[in-house]
Amino acid sequence: HGAPTALVLSRQTLPHQARTQQQLGEIERGGYVLKESILKDNVVTPELILIATGSEVGLAMDAAVELESRGKAVRVVSMPSTDTFDAQPASYREAVLPKAVTKRLAIEASHYAYWYKYVGLDGRIVGMDGFGESAPGGDLFKHFGFTVDNVVEQAEILLMEVS
Repeated sequence: HGAPTALVLSRQTLPHQARTQQQLGEIERGGYVLKESILKDNVVTPELILIATGSEVGLAMDAAVELESRGKAVRVVSMPSTDTFDAQPASYREAVLPKAVTKRLAIEASHYAYWYKYVGLDGRIVGMDGFGESAPGGDLFKHFGFTVDNVVEQAEILLMEVS
């Protein structure tokens, strides 16, 4: 008998995110900086951190590009394994999610409330907080705000709030 196999299906066709060798190495740390905050070709301290996992990473990247075109410094953190990330040394976690950057927005299709651990009380979450919803995937994602426009709008609101 062969080894057990698994077939993993995605909700949509996902754009492949290019990753450097360093980023590929950091995937196994559970969370890493996928896109650094850049303004006028310089890496700068982020004004906002977008945190995403799985199929939402592409959405975070698209929203970051739009926000940057509006002059915002946005870092994108990919968080494939929160448990692994939490087990990293504090210095690594701080390098990825600096405490000084309190404007944070998580984009996550499930486990909505769990993400407050990473965005803090002042952060925001674009996520599904309803259960038993049934509709075609694209419609559901629009219904729950999984669009670049909504992520950008939530980010803009967050950036306007006084810390």
